[in-house]
Amino acid sequence: MRIRLNEMVFYGYHGVHAEERKLGQRFIVSITLYTDNDLDKDIRNLEDTVDYTKVYDEVKEIMETNQFQLLESCANTVADKLMADFPLVQRLKICIQKPSVPIQGSLKSVEVELRRKRG
Repeated sequence: MRIRLNEMVFYGYHGVHAEERKLGQRFIVSITLYTDNDLDKDIRNLEDTVDYTKVYDEVKEIMETNQFQLLESCANTVADKLMADFPLVQRLKICIQKPSVPIQGSLKSVEVELRRKRG
């Protein structure tokens, strides 16, 4: 099964430049969680699956209380936490977008994408 949390928006203080870490900005996070297909047929209760409200809370906590210079480091921290706390997750994909990029030029956003699997 795939469980997706699409375009969660958080205000964080991440970036290479000191001004970014001082002023903060919006970050858009999308996560796809993959569970074991053999176990999915037995899902009847919340305890049998991944509680995406708890996933949201953990991502929010990381994004809003930590400071990262690199989005890559941020994505790794989120992946490590989710894999540790949700044993039913077999693999995941995390995309973090930074819409306000300090680049002289025109672009919609910068995004990092991380994929991780158990084992």
